This record gives sequence, structure tokens and C-alpha cells, in this order.
Amino acid sequence: MSWYLYRLGRWAFRHRKGVLAAWLIALILAGTGAATLSGKTSDNFSMPGLESVEAFDLMKERNPDAAADGATARIVFQAPEGSKVTDPEYAGVIGETVESLGAEEGVINAVDPFEAKQISPDETVAYTTITYDTQSVDLSEAQVEALEEAPEAGREAGMTVEIGGDALMEIPETGASEAIGVVVALVVLIFTFGSLIAAGMPLLTALIGVGIGIAGITTLTGFMSLGSTTPILATMLGLAVGIDYALFIVSRYRHEVMIGRDPEEATGRAVGTAGSAVVFAGLTVVIALVGLSVVNISILTEMGLAAAATVAIAVLIALTLLPALFGFAKKRIIKGKIPGLRQHDPEADDHSDKPAMGHRWAGFVSRRKWIVAVLGVLVAAIASIPVMSLEESLPDDGTAATDTTQRKAYDLIADSFGAGANGPLLVVVDTRDAADAEAAVSQTTEAIEGIDTDVAAVVPGQGIPDADLATITVIPESGPADAATQDLVAEIRDAVGGIQDDTGAEVLVSGQTAVSVDVSEKLADALPVYLALVVGLAFILLILVFRSLLVPLSAVVGFLLTIGMAIGATVAVFQWGWLSELFGVDTPGPIISILPLLMVGILFGLAMDYQVFLVSRMREEFVHTGDAQASVVTGFSHSARVVTAAAIIMISVFGSFIISDMAMIKPIGFGLAFGILVDAFLVRMTLIPAFMAIVGKSAWWLPKWLDRLIPNLDIEGDQLTKRLEAQESKEPVEAGTR
Repeated sequence: MSWYLYRLGRWAFRHRKGVLAAWLIALILAGTGAATLSGKTSDNFSMPGLESVEAFDLMKERNPDAAADGATARIVFQAPEGSKVTDPEYAGVIGETVESLGAEEGVINAVDPFEAKQISPDETVAYTTITYDTQSVDLSEAQVEALEEAPEAGREAGMTVEIGGDALMEIPETGASEAIGVVVALVVLIFTFGSLIAAGMPLLTALIGVGIGIAGITTLTGFMSLGSTTPILATMLGLAVGIDYALFIVSRYRHEVMIGRDPEEATGRAVGTAGSAVVFAGLTVVIALVGLSVVNISILTEMGLAAAATVAIAVLIALTLLPALFGFAKKRIIKGKIPGLRQHDPEADDHSDKPAMGHRWAGFVSRRKWIVAVLGVLVAAIASIPVMSLEESLPDDGTAATDTTQRKAYDLIADSFGAGANGPLLVVVDTRDAADAEAAVSQTTEAIEGIDTDVAAVVPGQGIPDADLATITVIPESGPADAATQDLVAEIRDAVGGIQDDTGAEVLVSGQTAVSVDVSEKLADALPVYLALVVGLAFILLILVFRSLLVPLSAVVGFLLTIGMAIGATVAVFQWGWLSELFGVDTPGPIISILPLLMVGILFGLAMDYQVFLVSRMREEFVHTGDAQASVVTGFSHSARVVTAAAIIMISVFGSFIISDMAMIKPIGFGLAFGILVDAFLVRMTLIPAFMAIVGKSAWWLPKWLDRLIPNLDIEGDQLTKRLEAQESKEPVEAGTR
């Protein structure tokens, strides 16, 4: 493989103008498509097989006009201190507001709080529920403006008026986060290379790759429904891996130029060696992201496939556009020195009296291998303890920033009506096959009223005309994301489990809170399956890459330590509230349900990046020298500086998203940044070298029967070197060296 990449690198170098033009045309076409064909994003998602979702589907089938999954808004009115919402001057304004909204296009129901008794016991707070005939993403600008302007009359009258619900769902903006990540990456690259030209190349190629990827995703929104977080995740990964992959190839190219090679030859060798590592590192990331589709949740599948496509673009750009840029820069890649910074070749052998930090660290780890290994595993185990108390839920208004109207509305309802009023459960009774529909609904109501824990109120069954359906509303005492509410959903299902056998009526527990519970449970059940699939496929791939069993095993075990620490830290900050002010966590609570799966998929792929880059250099040294112990120190010292820079860049890119106000993006940014921190510096650059020193030559052992079966991918470039040496000396090349 390294031979074909070598030829590809030289081809791109020679045809640099055509390669550059092709990528710029791709960027322009993608941008044009995004500007002219894009549509809206939506955070609604499908998940077949869940009881709560089946109930919504049943309601839409029997009564399409009801819009069971339509957008909702809850307008909360609070009277001034010393007054009540029932006072004529305030009651009149509330009534006019509800009537005005009820007359708006697309509104199918506007609940009068006085008729529905949605008045707090002290009569200081009231709320109305507005239901639309379409989902929030399909609301027109006029409908949103009318909703946003609705509170003005109440506020002018002196009341506090806030709006909750999904009708005012905002599309996240992350421009500031991206800019911060790019600026930090530029600073790190400048200090790494000491040259603006060398520092600028990884940034330029990464931005082009992300631009094409995000523009392509934006174009697709005009043809299919995509979540608002999909382009954000793709941006995160595209920037991080795009810069990192280019960084490794640029570093190798500079080394080849510094030792005197012709720029075209240096390009071929850089792409043939570092490019091989980039291909397989990118492939592990793509496998992990595409594997998210096995969970069968539309939003996860979309996010995984979009991010995987962006990573694939980053790999292609690193292998083609970057060599083309080398063709323009040539030996200027080692010029353009910045005053005060030393140009350093991290790939060069260290012959100085004072070895570099990487060399000294690898030597220390090798000498104290057992102590380092035991202490490292102990630290990882302690940091993973919070995982044992992990709680999961979907985001709601209770997780919004405290200064938003959604969060203020949520808090007003919770304080005045109880936390459970923000997440009522909807019990749907299908009476089509019931011998006595009224008796079936009555029996279901009695069964629910018999539950004596966490039930604040039960609203008796209400029939849906001509639909053979009835609904019963259950108000929990606990909030939508509380563990007690999750237990209540299970209790209700147990209590009504025998209704169908007794009456013929099918009973389904639904509502947004029940959907959140069902989604969380399904994701928790899917995590072990997904983990086994991704780890298994990557284990096989790493056997091909390293021609070893112990090295892939160490990579997998190291990842398990990484994911434990990453999720543990996320639980400590976002669920327990540790350092919550530092990271801008307004209200600690359950972790977003999809976060563990996303972190497993993304971190696994990125962790394997560093495993491939670090250990491939160790294997390269071992292949050349046969000295297992020395190859650990030498291989580490060659790659440590570049891997350190790559890790800092990736941490900065992910960490910059912590400033986001989105409940889903902030913990993802934190979890990925912390995960890269511990994986790069504790696992890959400490525990893995210690393990390699402990096992010695056994690290590269492979059963003979397996050695004969699997192809030699030559990721370390040994066969490439032999072939080039043979060509230079005009000696015949042995068969199979490709």
C-alpha cells in the first residue's frame, strides 16, 4: 500500500495545479448547492419499536388532524407581587392572548387556563398550551413571530410572561467556537514548526475539507431531514482530524526535505509512510462513526454518516491536496522562519548531549515500566468511578440556559405546579377491539390511580371522537429527567399490563417524557452491542496494520480506560456539578442519552489515530533494527512532539465547543476534549510505551498460520524503502514487495 501512496503523492506533486483546481471547484460547487438548495434542520427523530412512539403513530393514524407530534408552546403568566392572575385586569389580558393565538394559522388548540384549571393554588401563575398542526421545524416565520409577540400585552400589563416548549426551538450557532479552535490550532502549529508556511498548510487543507463537508451536509437538508447538531459534529471532527492528518504528513515531508531529498521524492516518501498511517487512522474513525447506524436511531445515523463523510474528505485532501501544495512550496516549507522560534525537525534522530523531552520521557517509562503501568491503571480506575452513577435523559427546557425564556417558563411551572407538570405522561387506550370501551378506560384509570408513588394527579380518560381512542393524563410528582419519573413509567406499564387480556383494549404509555425514558433505555441496551461491533472490527483492522495480536489488544484495553475516564469526568461535571461554574453548567442533571454512544464512537476512532501514529513508528524502528526495547524509545521520540501538537489541537477544537449554550453540544465538547487529553497523554504516551517495554519482542508476535493468511500492508514503509533502494541500485525487486 505504501508504494501506491508514494506514487499518488508524487503524481499530486507533479499535477499540483490540476489537483488544486479540482478541490477548489468541489468547494465552489458544494457552496453553491448549500446556498441554493438547502432546507431547514430538525431535531425530531425516528426510533421504531418503542411503545411511546407507537402510541404517537397510532394517534396520527386514527386522528390525523390532531397532530399528535405537532409543535407545542406553553406561555406562562405570573401576576405582579401582591396580585393574582384571576384579577379582572390580568385575566382579561390572558384571555385575549389565548384567543389571539388560537386564531393564528396552524394552531389547532389554544387551552384556556381558567377552563382547564391550569392556575396555581395561590392563583399567582397560570399557563396555556398552544398546539400546532406541524412540527417546530415546519413553522413559518409569521407563526414564530406571532408566538414571540404574544407575551407583549401581558408584559405591558405588568405581568411576567415566558414561553416554553419546542415551538421556539433555535438553530444553534457555533461560529465563535470554531474560530477559537482554529486560532489555538494556528498557535500550536507555529510553535511546532517555527514557520508560517508549514503552520498554514494543515489549517488551509482542514478548512477546505470542512467547507466541502459542511456545504454538502447543508445541501442535503433540502432533500432530507437532518438534525441541527449534525453539521456541528461534522465541523468538530472535520477540523480536528483534518488538521491532525495534515500535521503528520507535513512533519514527515519537512523531515525528508531537511535531510536533503528532492521535494518531489520527499513528497512521495511522506505520503507513502505517514500517509499510510493517515489512511488507517481515518478508516478506524469512519468505522466507528458508520457503526452508529446499528443503533437504528435516525439522528445518530445521520450524525455518524455525515461526520464519517467529512473525515473521509479530510483523508483524501491529506493524500492529494497537501502533496499538491508541497509542489507549490517545495523547499520553502523549511523557510519563512518566525523570529524567536527555532525550526525543529521532530522526525530527526536526536544526537545532542541533552536528549529531547520525548526521548527522556520514553526512557523513564521504559525503565520504570511496572510502576508506571500500575499507577496509570489506578488513576484511570479512580477517574472512572463516576460512571457507576450515570443517569441519562433527553434534553428539555429544564436543561436550557437559565437566562432563556424556555428555562424561565420551565422553572415557573415547576415552582407553581410541581416539577412533574413540565413532563406529563399520556396513557393512550386503544378501544377498537374492546367489548366495552368505557369499562376498559375506567379500568385503566383505576389501575393508574392505584399507584401510590410519584403520582401527583390523574386526569380521567377523555375519548377522541371517531378514533376508538381515549387518553389519560398522568402528572408525576418528579421532573421529566428524574429517575423517579423513569420508575413511574415502568410502574404504569406494569399496572396496566393485564388490561388487554381483561378487556381487549391495548394500553400504551406515551408523551415526551415517556419517549425520553424509552430512548434512554434503548440506547443503554445498544451500547454494549455497538461497543463490541466497533471494537471487534477495529481489532481486526489493527491486526492487519501491525501484524500483531498484543498491540491491537493493548489498543482496545487502553480505549476502555479512556472511555471510562471521559464519561466519568462528564458525569462528575454535568451530573454531579463538580466545577460546574467553570464550565458554564447552569443546572447539573442527567447526561444526554446519546452522549455515551457518541463518545464511544468518536473517541475510539480518534484514540486509534494516536495508537497508529505512535506505534507505527515503533514498529518501523523495530523492523529496521530488531531491538524491541530501543524501538520503543526511538519510535516514541520521533513521533512524540507531533502527536503532542496534534492532541493539543484536537483538545482545543473540541474544548472550544464547551462555550456553546446547547445542552447537547456543551457536554459533547467537554467529554471529547477530556477524552483526548487522557487518551493521548496517559494512555497512548504513557501506558502503551510501558506495556511495549514490558512485553518486549512479544509485542510483535503473530501466529505463523495467521501471518500467512493476512496481507502485508507495509504501514511502516519498510517494503517501500527496499523497493526504492533497489531502484536506485538497479537491483531486481523481489516479488510481493508491493
